[in-house]
Amino acid sequence: MELHIANDARQLSEDLATWISDCIQEVLKSQDRFTFVLSGGSTPKKLYDLLAASPYKETIPWEKLHFFWGDERAVPFEDDRNNAKMCYEELLDKVPVIASQIHVMRTDIEPEASVAAYEKILREYFGDSETTFDLVLLGMGDDGHTLSLFPGTKVIHEAESWVNAFFLTAQDMYRITLTAPVVNAAKYVAFMAVGSGKAETLKSVLEGETNLDKFPSQIIKPVTGELHWFVDEAAAALLEK
Repeated sequence: MELHIANDARQLSEDLATWISDCIQEVLKSQDRFTFVLSGGSTPKKLYDLLAASPYKETIPWEKLHFFWGDERAVPFEDDRNNAKMCYEELLDKVPVIASQIHVMRTDIEPEASVAAYEKILREYFGDSETTFDLVLLGMGDDGHTLSLFPGTKVIHEAESWVNAFFLTAQDMYRITLTAPVVNAAKYVAFMAVGSGKAETLKSVLEGETNLDKFPSQIIKPVTGELHWFVDEAAAALLEK
């Protein structure tokens, strides 16, 4: 695991944008496409804004990128809580991506049907390959969740399927999510954690005892890939460094 500490949220986004661009260029030296899992929520908005502007808008070969999502709220695309909607508005509508290479988690069908459709797409993309995505971008909630792997939920321990859906009572909605097995087979995984509200949880996740049911982010450990944490000083305040 590699820890990257920035002065503040803006510096973190700038550092991560540079790192992502370099990662894309490096991977594409040996293959003709780059598979990128986007994260929802508010934390990556500044990052997406940077990637959609110069110099990255011109230097990243967007036509070679294939986009996926880590998780989704089962609400219509038009709903502001929809992760895909945010990613389109902040990034995908602003760069020359190929529409057929963008794979949203569908919310216009039943969650179980959406899971089956997404699992099919992923299996067709990666087949029996030892690795899956080239890059998975993740966030961590104040409660230690990542993707839609919330504390105390059974989906944390899913070992077979790559996609799952369940009803989250606390939010009164279905959530659709990638699972640990498919993410842990990625080449690169990058977490973002910003602000003092994450400090205590971040210390527990990175330096505390393993407790997956309390801190689901701990289950993300790439088998052969690289794990990177991009955090700001506020989030890193309690770490031993």
